[in-house]
Amino acid sequence: MTLNVYLSGEIHTDWREQITEGAAGLGVTFSGPVTDHAASDDCGVAIMGPETDKFWHDRKGAQLNAIRTRRGIEMADVVVVRFGDQYKQWNAAFDAGYAAALGKSLVILHGPDHAHALKEVDAAALAVAQEPAQVVDILRYVLTGALPAAD
Repeated sequence: MTLNVYLSGEIHTDWREQITEGAAGLGVTFSGPVTDHAASDDCGVAIMGPETDKFWHDRKGAQLNAIRTRRGIEMADVVVVRFGDQYKQWNAAFDAGYAAALGKSLVILHGPDHAHALKEVDAAALAVAQEPAQVVDILRYVLTGALPAAD
């Protein structure tokens, strides 16, 4: 068995690298959004021309990014959404809702400080993890049936 996993959410830490490195050899294909913040913000105006109004600048970028995000979530077997410690991350909540609406297997990743604020998002998930290593263990279990080694 192989899995297509879409990694959505915050872009300010190395959680994606931790998961992809930890899952090496498991038969997992990963995809995700553009994580270069400037490229993601400016893709619309870079491709379709400048905007004097910041609203339309952001709108062009958001719409282009949505093409990638929608396709990635639609093609995924599992969607992992990470909520970081900084910023409001409305896009991550939107991605989680979109994945849930499509019936995707959803794994939510956040620290304990977000448990109350994300209780509805967590309730839609099949798993809620606090560390990237737990996501790797989830993927390993799903693919192989193997439990993590006891410490």
